[in-house]
Amino acid sequence: MGNTRPTARPAGMSRPLLVAVDDDPDLLRDVERELRGRYVPDYRVRCLRSAGEALATLEELAAAGEPVALVLAGETLSGEPGTRLLAEVRRLFPHAQRVLLIGWGRLGHPATGAAILEAITAGHMDHHVVRPAAPPDEQFHQAISSFLLAWAEALNSAPYTTDVIGETWSGRAYELRAVLERCAMPHRFFLADSQEGRAVLGGVGARARLPVVVLPDGRVLEDPSDADIARTAGTVVVGESNQYDLVIVGCGPAGLSAAVYGASEGLRTLIIDSGSIGGQATYSSSIRNYLGFPRGVSGAELARRAYEQAWLFGARFAFMHEVTTLRREPGMTVLGLNTGGVVAGRAAVLAMGASYRRLGVAPLEALQGAGVFYGAAAEEAPLVAGEEVYVVGGANSAGQAALHLARYARRVTLVVRAATLDAGMSHYLVREVEATPNVEVRTGTEVVDGGGDGWLDHLVLRERAGGREETVGAHDLFLMIGARPHTAWLPETIERDPDGFVMTGPDIGADGPGRPPMALETSVRGIFAAGDVRHGSAKRVASAVGEGAIAIRLVHRLLAAPA
Repeated sequence: MGNTRPTARPAGMSRPLLVAVDDDPDLLRDVERELRGRYVPDYRVRCLRSAGEALATLEELAAAGEPVALVLAGETLSGEPGTRLLAEVRRLFPHAQRVLLIGWGRLGHPATGAAILEAITAGHMDHHVVRPAAPPDEQFHQAISSFLLAWAEALNSAPYTTDVIGETWSGRAYELRAVLERCAMPHRFFLADSQEGRAVLGGVGARARLPVVVLPDGRVLEDPSDADIARTAGTVVVGESNQYDLVIVGCGPAGLSAAVYGASEGLRTLIIDSGSIGGQATYSSSIRNYLGFPRGVSGAELARRAYEQAWLFGARFAFMHEVTTLRREPGMTVLGLNTGGVVAGRAAVLAMGASYRRLGVAPLEALQGAGVFYGAAAEEAPLVAGEEVYVVGGANSAGQAALHLARYARRVTLVVRAATLDAGMSHYLVREVEATPNVEVRTGTEVVDGGGDGWLDHLVLRERAGGREETVGAHDLFLMIGARPHTAWLPETIERDPDGFVMTGPDIGADGPGRPPMALETSVRGIFAAGDVRHGSAKRVASAVGEGAIAIRLVHRLLAAPA
């Protein structure tokens, strides 16, 4: 297939449609009033009175190439569950958000909650919302706006989207997309010789060096460095000060949580990361079991919110800076940076997290960005429509990726080394994966080879029991295989387990900090560890956030104690 892969941006797209279906004319009138009053003229609104009429209309719209952003369906339509209609929407409009309308009195009813979760698990719907009350119903509109943002992000057309134009999908163009993803910056990619790529380049004038990055405010960066990208995101570069109360290494969920609580409680806080915000959480397309987000939240959105929260409280950030040395001096932890700079903190929190292990198959590594991706690569999902896609991994992030990709791909095969999915995946995700008809699971299997001419076209799978190998056609491969902590740079005084994870609290050996260590304290006094980098951590976003907050409580105890 080479470099002919289609882009996700529809050319000349007409105003998207919001479709509502309910056989109760009074309830439908309320929904229509809210939709027309708030979303016209940016969207068109169609309100239909039966499931049959709605399905026929949606078939016509799909055949005409009309965009549908949202379908709202009553809880029951002509005596049948509204989820039956919503289940049909996926094949016609894979990007459309499918939402069940429920009555306020049904909210909190156990049977309703169970039915909604079952329908989501089966892939029949995406969200629910309580029917609108007397206008203005801002709770209703808050939900609708979030659904429309999710639709726009799926199409890579959300506000403040950055354009990347390159000669090929792989190489530096892929690296820039990876940096933008780590910065949680919405973006889309066009080949320079594509119609869209030529249009973008023509709009900004001829450029000598590709790849080119076009920022939402019109600025153009020619073959920018990673640091250039970080600066465009408004991050602070180390330089104006080098002494802090608290220095946090790592900007994933644990580090961001520590930054929010540290800065909000008056600690002069600096957070340093060799990449940018979110860590591995940014690869999660939908986290459904995070407290307070019943409709789910993407890892990138959660990271963006936490970053803004920490920034508002006064935390400072230094992205694209790698910490290379660490030593403890009386009352201070001193950290050296790859740029030659030095920062110091009265306390330090290690929250570097872990990254996916490399597959180590040379022909596949050469295709990174051209059909082979580490992480879920959420922006690639709409581009796999009708294709054979493989996801390698057995943890929650792999299950979430498989379900997200299944919205677009013809078939998704989840390749798992373990004998069962339950070995590493939450029960609710296992149920959802098993209930999705176009997701196939191959346990006890690994990828050992593959390749393609400019783009991935095949993989070689091997059964771990018996060694039988099979060559299969594949258009995309998403790899999420195990965790490797970012701890190789730490001094030997920081005790680690055989896999490199940092030991804390009671797990520390006899050579500890000179007193019984606090729960998240490392073998060096005044240095704490939180999140995935820590030995024995739960490897979940919620637990990482909790550990980041607990670490700040312990930092206060440390700073209040006599030297």
